[in-house]
Amino acid sequence: MSAKDQERSTDEVWVQLCEAGELDPAKRLAARLAILGNPDAQDCSLYRPDENDPDAEEEDLGDAKILFTGVFQAPETWDEATRAEFFDDADPELFMTAFIECEARPASAKFFTPEVGDYVATMPGLGAVVMFYVHDYLEDENGRKCILIRDNEAMD
Repeated sequence: MSAKDQERSTDEVWVQLCEAGELDPAKRLAARLAILGNPDAQDCSLYRPDENDPDAEEEDLGDAKILFTGVFQAPETWDEATRAEFFDDADPELFMTAFIECEARPASAKFFTPEVGDYVATMPGLGAVVMFYVHDYLEDENGRKCILIRDNEAMD
């Protein structure tokens, strides 16, 4: 979708989404466009598990752009108990941060926002799929920054 089409996303739906999160719609849209247009952003697809049926096929939410920002660094203010609770038994090196923006226009039926529990499929190179799990996120006027856990299990 072109930036011009995205700019028209200042419609009522976008404004409502931003105001619900107490965000300035114009600033949030500028961040959205910057992420979607960033040459370092990779294509990805998101999937949402059925919370009522863990054996059901995940819902294919659609395509998005992901802009990795690095390994997640726990705040220095976290004590050992907070760190242990956050990381659980997972290796802290598997935690990454990234901005994720759906490619569909916000007013369209195909628009989504990443949520905790979603799966993110990326193909960073050589045709290998790398999966991540959305562990947490924070949305501000810079975008929706997700904390992801890399899934090291091999894809069938």
